[in-house]
Amino acid sequence: MSKKLIAWNDFYSVGYELIDEQHKKLVDMINELYASFIAGEAQEKASEILEEMVKYTDYHFKTEETFFEKYNYPETEKHKEIHQSFVNKVVEFKAGVDNGEITVSYDIMNLLRQWLIDHILGEDKKYVTFFLEKGIELV
Repeated sequence: MSKKLIAWNDFYSVGYELIDEQHKKLVDMINELYASFIAGEAQEKASEILEEMVKYTDYHFKTEETFFEKYNYPETEKHKEIHQSFVNKVVEFKAGVDNGEITVSYDIMNLLRQWLIDHILGEDKKYVTFFLEKGIELV
């Protein structure tokens, strides 16, 4: 069994299956990067994993943002800015890895891990509270 940097548990659940499944996919990508790091293959695989992460976070963030727009979530713009900041950071990591300026390290993986956990438990839980108070089901 491979080691994981993040073990998904229900504490991270936002209560909406679609969003939880997308968050689990992001967790899997961080764990994939971590597994390649442990195996000594991170530099070879990092660019591909980070590229996939950029594409998938864009897809996931658009999913959330569609719900924000549809239901007039009051913190939409702030949340979108936070999303864009994360995408920019991952793109920056990928560029650094690609041009040899950045070596994949535990610090980078931990930053990705911590950002995702903090984002889910902080920012994402805010919109969940808003949607629940309004009786909105995300489907």
